[in-house]
Amino acid sequence: MGGAGIGNRGGTSGIGMTSDRTRARMVERLRAEGIRDEVVLAAMNAVPRHIFVEEALAIRAYDNEPLPIGHGQTISQPWVVARMTELARNGRDLAGVLEIGTGCGYQTAVLARIADTVYTVERIGALVNKARRHLQALKIRNVQLAHADGSVALDEKLDVDAIVVTAGTAHVPTPLLKCLKPGGRMVLPLAGGDSDDRRTQRLTVIELGSTGIREQTFDAVRFVPLLGGLA
Repeated sequence: MGGAGIGNRGGTSGIGMTSDRTRARMVERLRAEGIRDEVVLAAMNAVPRHIFVEEALAIRAYDNEPLPIGHGQTISQPWVVARMTELARNGRDLAGVLEIGTGCGYQTAVLARIADTVYTVERIGALVNKARRHLQALKIRNVQLAHADGSVALDEKLDVDAIVVTAGTAHVPTPLLKCLKPGGRMVLPLAGGDSDDRRTQRLTVIELGSTGIREQTFDAVRFVPLLGGLA
């Protein structure tokens, strides 16, 4: 996938409400709220969320809530980032992960702590530039970032262990399944039936097993919609 290589495993300390101690408290809350994968918790502890939000919102960076990042998009709440990462990892070492919807790059940075390579695409050019700056600031070198439409089949022939879709959809983006290795998992916010609020989804895992595709449904979430085209 095109895009310049971007750093590996750095960190930026803050002060007060953006300090390492504040981030550690966030991780303890995640553990208390059911996140069990210690590898994921260590990744959440290592990535300074405050650098991914606007300076005026930095004091709220470690609250368990989504925050606006511009262009009608949000940075997901820490619990959702941790939960999606935990479901994608499923206790395995991951060689490659594809992320659909880079946003400001926070989920990307967390994935970069647990996978050898992260391929990530974002349809909004201004967010591509923002994410690139954030990832470069952390010296993360195992990410390949591209300005592309993740709602359709990608040109590159990727072969990844997991796909993380960070936007809600009523339908599984099946063209992306060809990027998964056998046994691989796609994690996405999937809307329910017609009677459900279409803005509310559940975290869903699509797994490519030896006997076909298996679908499992987990926690209720709410994401901005998965849109096509470039902006």
